Amino acid sequence: MTRAGPGRPAGPTAASAAPPPPSAGGDAGRSARPALAARQTLPTNERLRWCRLLAKSADGQPGEPMRTASGAAPPEACALSAAQAGPGGRCAMAGGGDALRALLRAANALLQQRRYRAALAVLKGFRNGAVYGAKIRAPHALVMTFLFKSGSLREKLKSIAQATYTHSRNLAYFVFTYKGLMALQSRLQGKKIPFHSFFAACIGGWLVFGENNPINSQIIMYLLSRILFGLSRLAVEKGYVPQPKQDPFPLVAALIWGTVLWLFEYHRQTLQPSLQSSMTYLYDDSNVWHDISDFLIYNKRTDSK
Repeated sequence: MTRAGPGRPAGPTAASAAPPPPSAGGDAGRSARPALAARQTLPTNERLRWCRLLAKSADGQPGEPMRTASGAAPPEACALSAAQAGPGGRCAMAGGGDALRALLRAANALLQQRRYRAALAVLKGFRNGAVYGAKIRAPHALVMTFLFKSGSLREKLKSIAQATYTHSRNLAYFVFTYKGLMALQSRLQGKKIPFHSFFAACIGGWLVFGENNPINSQIIMYLLSRILFGLSRLAVEKGYVPQPKQDPFPLVAALIWGTVLWLFEYHRQTLQPSLQSSMTYLYDDSNVWHDISDFLIYNKRTDSK
């Protein structure tokens, strides 16, 4: 220790003599610093490249620098690999997520291309037809099957699934056909005209809904009722039919119910089967009972089914 004098320090100061304090995290703190330095030293893409290479490398031995086919890894990359590699040497920043994100970006970029808009609209129309058909048919088939059909639970579920599939498939095929023909006609003639819609729908109806089965029959009757209402309104709007002074709906309701019940009572075979089942439940089954059980609780006694 030297003697203090003018301009000379008395000896080592407290700051220079005291040993550096241990890190708060011990070994964990010391191992975290190289990884942090690596993140600050290497660019992100370089870190990812070395991380993937080191995760696949089996050449690194204890006490030796890790090596890959492209040469020795820089120390900061090794530290990064040690900090980010998971069990078994797998890099936590795997390339699977990057590939998926790149695929999604490419798909989104494709969807924004105007040159493919017509074709993509046809594909989405197919998708929407399938989804909407399933949404409409599944609950209807569920109710009608459990109300009016007999058989085992397996048979009922199979019937519901078959009806749902048929409706969904047919609607998807029709939308695909209609939109495809609309796009083709517009491309060929350079513009869209009203006849295009009529022609495309006629072709789609013939090809998809031309088979006479219960599902197609229900869809056609559903459309027919709405067509009649639509044409009636159109005739009034165009002036072909004078504007009614009073709401004609009560008269229409009276004629519809009068006609359908007359058909049910005297020409039942002309009605659609599901409508026959509904009306039989309402008007025929209500004429039969034996006791309080099948008068209020059940429609029919178990032994009479």
